[in-house]
Formats: sequence, C-alpha cells, structure tokens
Amino acid sequence: MTTILGSCVALCLWDSKKGIGGINHFMLPTWSGEGEANPKYGNIAIERLLKMMVRLGARKDQLVAKIFGGSSLITDSLGTYSIGDRNLQLAEQMMREHGIPVVAVESGGNSGRRLIFNTHTGVVLMKKSGKQATP
Repeated sequence: MTTILGSCVALCLWDSKKGIGGINHFMLPTWSGEGEANPKYGNIAIERLLKMMVRLGARKDQLVAKIFGGSSLITDSLGTYSIGDRNLQLAEQMMREHGIPVVAVESGGNSGRRLIFNTHTGVVLMKKSGKQATP
C-alpha cells in the first residue's frame, strides 16, 4: 500500500505471527462528535483499523506499530498551528492506551513523505520529498 504524507499521519500495524498488516492515513486528530464519524480523524481511523485487523485474524496482543508523518507544512506567525504534532501525539497516545508497542517513528520536520507498506512482510519503505515548507 502506498500513501503520501505532509502534516497527516499514517499508522502501520503489523502482526508478524499471522502475517497481517494494515495502514491508515488521517488528517486531523480527533472527531468532535458532530456530523459523521469520518476516518479523516485519527481517533476514528485508528479504531477502525484495529477492528479491521482483528476481523482479518490479527491478534491485538501481537501487533506492533510504526508511525509516520506529522510534518509542519502549515504554520502561523507564532508557530502554534501544529496539526502534525497533534496528529502524532494522538497516534502515540492511542497505541499506549491499546498496549501496542511503537517500534518505529519517522516524524516531524518540514518535508513530505512517501510510504510503501508491504502488508505481507511488515516492511515500510519511506522517502522524504525534496520540497520543504518554509516557515
């Protein structure tokens, strides 16, 4: 599976014993409860990915996580609009809450990333884009 990230975050989950992997890609950290529970929100996307993985036969106690993205591509003059940081914090927090170890993180900075996740082997190839945002 392939995705391209900026301030968005991708969470890759892998069960090595079952050979089952999954990935999501979310734009915003949390759904407010208004409107549709859309997976563009991290809390929705992560729960749906976990449910799908278990449905496919993965065991939650055998999962490991890899987290990517969260670049600072949009900033205001004070640098306070850090949606990428908030997305990363949510992914890490939810992995702690679910007891899933995070075995790799490639995050932050001010350039995009391209990921290729082999869901059969758990291997993630990542390349940073040559373009960098200017603060």
